[in-house]
Amino acid sequence: MRWITRRTGPLFKERQRNMGELNGFIEETLSGQRIIKAFSQEERVITGFRERNTRIMLSGYWAQAISGFIPKLMNGLNNLSFAIVAGVGGLLAIRGLVTVGIIIAFAEYARQFTRPLNDLANQWNTLLSAIAGAERVFEVLDEETEARDEGAAVKLQHVEGAVKFSGVSFSYDGGADTLQDISFEAKPGEMIALVGPTGAGKTTLIGLLSRFYDPSIGSITLDGRELSTITRESLRSHMAFVLQDSFLFKGTIRDNIRYGRLDASDEEVEEAAKLANAHAFIMRLQGGYDRMLSVDGSGISQGQKQLLAIARAILANPSMLVLDEATSSIDTVTEIKIQEGLQALMKG
Repeated sequence: MRWITRRTGPLFKERQRNMGELNGFIEETLSGQRIIKAFSQEERVITGFRERNTRIMLSGYWAQAISGFIPKLMNGLNNLSFAIVAGVGGLLAIRGLVTVGIIIAFAEYARQFTRPLNDLANQWNTLLSAIAGAERVFEVLDEETEARDEGAAVKLQHVEGAVKFSGVSFSYDGGADTLQDISFEAKPGEMIALVGPTGAGKTTLIGLLSRFYDPSIGSITLDGRELSTITRESLRSHMAFVLQDSFLFKGTIRDNIRYGRLDASDEEVEEAAKLANAHAFIMRLQGGYDRMLSVDGSGISQGQKQLLAIARAILANPSMLVLDEATSSIDTVTEIKIQEGLQALMKG
């Protein structure tokens, strides 16, 4: 079994890696179905699937073929041991040294002794495959989680909203800085706009403000307190975000808006939708606010998703509202109306 395991173990691991690669490829293909069709890349995708499928087949075939010898060998050894017991016992019985009953009992005890080994041998393939799969699972479990809050970090009860960046530099990979020596201040009640070309680091600033990342150099303060001294949950609870890619969960439109504040009433949800200029299109949908959305909100347009995301942020009524090109998929007339709603929301 040791000899076989040394050869089948790597094959089972390779099969699990190939299986993961194939599943990832399928997921990507299904998500990008429209792009594949639009660029007529069906044949390339089919070829890629066949190549990955063949790799799984080959690694799985040899792993199963080699490990399949184990139960056969065990059965062969069991039959051989039975033959030896019967043969030697027969000779001893002829000489009158033992009775036939002792031989039968001994043979039965030998079978009882080897039965668990037989069961293990018959399940050996499954066991090896499970071990290989477990290694993949532990790779995920061993991935670094978000850094824990510092021991002295406190929860914020009230936020004025004074944000200050002082000489902030940041790099994603420890190489070239994405941001370099950024300093600015946003006072309570102010609206600050960050303008720059694609890749300038606007979204990175939002990631730093919400502590998805920490700056390499410099400091960021909220109401005069370093962000590192505030718990992440507390910090984010006082912010609402509307990002470029508006993510919606599977569920009703009402539930997706209410995600901003779970204890909000239906009237408050609808009022937030009206401020975001989303109420009109929601009422045109079959089911209205109770219309079920599938995963990632497919079934409505990108602009409508952004309107729902804005309504969700309005309902949260945060101390700080962060918009990352939140109206990029919305027409100009609707954008003006949303800005009017946001102005009303930000009074005081």
